[in-house]
Amino acid sequence: MEQQVVIAGGGPVGLWLAAELRLGAVPVTVVEERADIDQRSKALTIHPRTIEILASRGVHEPFLTEGLPIPGGHFAVLDDRLDFRTLETAFPYTLALPQARTEELLEEHALALGATIVRGHRVTGFTEHAESVTVRVDGPDGPDGTYELRAAFVIGCDGSRSTVRTAAGIDFVGTPSTILGWLGDVTLDSPPRPGFSTFGPRGGVMVAPLPDGRYRVVGVSPDSLTTQWPGDLPLEELRVKTIAVAGEDFGMRDPVWLSRFGNATRLAAQYRRGRILLAGDAAHQHFPAGGVGMNVGIQDAHNLGWKLAATLHGRAPDQLLDTYHTERHPVGAQLMEHSRAQTALMTGFAPEGLDLRSLFSEMIATQPALNKALSERLTGLAVSYSTPDPAAHPLTGTRAPDLAFTGSEKRLLSRLRAGSHLLVDLTANVLADRTRPGLAVLTATLDRPPAAWATVRAALVRPDGHVAWAGTDEDDTVLSAAVDRVLAINHRPAVR
Repeated sequence: MEQQVVIAGGGPVGLWLAAELRLGAVPVTVVEERADIDQRSKALTIHPRTIEILASRGVHEPFLTEGLPIPGGHFAVLDDRLDFRTLETAFPYTLALPQARTEELLEEHALALGATIVRGHRVTGFTEHAESVTVRVDGPDGPDGTYELRAAFVIGCDGSRSTVRTAAGIDFVGTPSTILGWLGDVTLDSPPRPGFSTFGPRGGVMVAPLPDGRYRVVGVSPDSLTTQWPGDLPLEELRVKTIAVAGEDFGMRDPVWLSRFGNATRLAAQYRRGRILLAGDAAHQHFPAGGVGMNVGIQDAHNLGWKLAATLHGRAPDQLLDTYHTERHPVGAQLMEHSRAQTALMTGFAPEGLDLRSLFSEMIATQPALNKALSERLTGLAVSYSTPDPAAHPLTGTRAPDLAFTGSEKRLLSRLRAGSHLLVDLTANVLADRTRPGLAVLTATLDRPPAAWATVRAALVRPDGHVAWAGTDEDDTVLSAAVDRVLAINHRPAVR
């Protein structure tokens, strides 16, 4: 069977997926329609879980150096912001970094691992066969430059208007746009205080600093409640809207990007159909509330990459690839839910809506449990994958924290950089002989273990940092047999 994977779309999601596949020694070609990286950065926010993912592959330092750390986030632009400083992560903040720079860094990472990236080319369709897919691509000369690529799988990372999803006949179910928000990346001569946002009967506006010294001004107003497209957004309209809401325009000038955006909310009915898979905006479309879209897409790719590599190398049971949909589709559904919820709060311009916003904002400020729950959901730290085994340890499916080990400076995230499963042996070497290709064994003791890990004697951590299995049995023989059963399911020797 042809082992190459073709990825349609070279944005952050496609680039991270390409790198993950190369980490798993899978040949990959990324086909991107744009000849150059788009400097109009739709995504600006990198959330804590995404920073953890970058750190698990050792590529986070440039992001930390160049990104602007912000110790919280907004939920529906309420007056009281979510506080990320108490989150149980080494990265309790978001990073503000233009998507263009994120793409540059991710492209460098993918190329360094050996990915092939072709720009100015576009996937136009495919023909699926029993053991492969023939992908049709238009080159820079359009249809006159059409050619074909043979692949084992095709992955649509090609946005909300995905050609791959459409060609696969996968339904994109949801609700149409009823709101048009507005934004501008501009220079401000008199910028407001950091973290500025305001909301009232005339609308809401938020101002966020960009690393290059410019600012993003983004907002909604009563006239945003429309299904009619009024045309491109001119600077003067942005100025008028901002003054109406905030009382001033902060000296805005020299725009580098002006845009409108809607709240169409749709979810792919299937993330996998045969040899076709979807990730990122091709799988889920929503109002950009909380800046989570790119992050959820990268997390899709992080879940999919190791599974596809293990499948192609024969180290995984045939049904492993189906768990990509099983695990990530509910995350997409939850994304739809909290995006719609925030949209309702962000368009509550009537007195009733303003009172609801005031009440909810006060609860965020005074109820730490609510603040934490919303923060963990928004940042992706709360994602946990269900298991069909009712006897499984409660840690199963959860995100493994960046555990510290006694006598070692290397924590758990740094142990995942090879993209392998990691068997954490806390039994003083009972399980050391399980090492095999694609599986590393770490014999260690935990330094100040979290409460949930206090009685764990062994755990299998997946390449994406989620716990595949955890065992607490004090009998070494029983524990060892349990590990063998788990490995037979999760990490069998290669058979092809």
